[in-house]
Amino acid sequence: MGGNGHEQVMKSRVVKVESEESWDFFISQGCPVVVHFTASWCMPSVAMNPFFEELALTYQDILFLTVDVDEVKGVARKMEVKAMPTFLLMKEGAQADKLVGANPDEIRKRINAFIYSIRASKT
Repeated sequence: MGGNGHEQVMKSRVVKVESEESWDFFISQGCPVVVHFTASWCMPSVAMNPFFEELALTYQDILFLTVDVDEVKGVARKMEVKAMPTFLLMKEGAQADKLVGANPDEIRKRINAFIYSIRASKT
């Protein structure tokens, strides 16, 4: 028990979707959602994981989900994901934007525009 109390356990804010049922549950929550469709064999996709975690910490009012296309094939099919990584921005269960490819600057830009549009629609 020699801990000095300074070890911080970073709890991930990115939620892994394990099934189609959990997907349906998460996207029906009414909050904005950003989804990273990934595959363990796709290096550009895997390389985006730390960036996606960072985004999740930055944008606290958005739900960040990750979907492994090999584990939850039905969701990838339903959302017409054909390449990895694919990022979906969703509002009220519907796709608001889609970005294919590992482009951190563009993803950040799209999320900022997404948030702006959500806040604008509330006023």
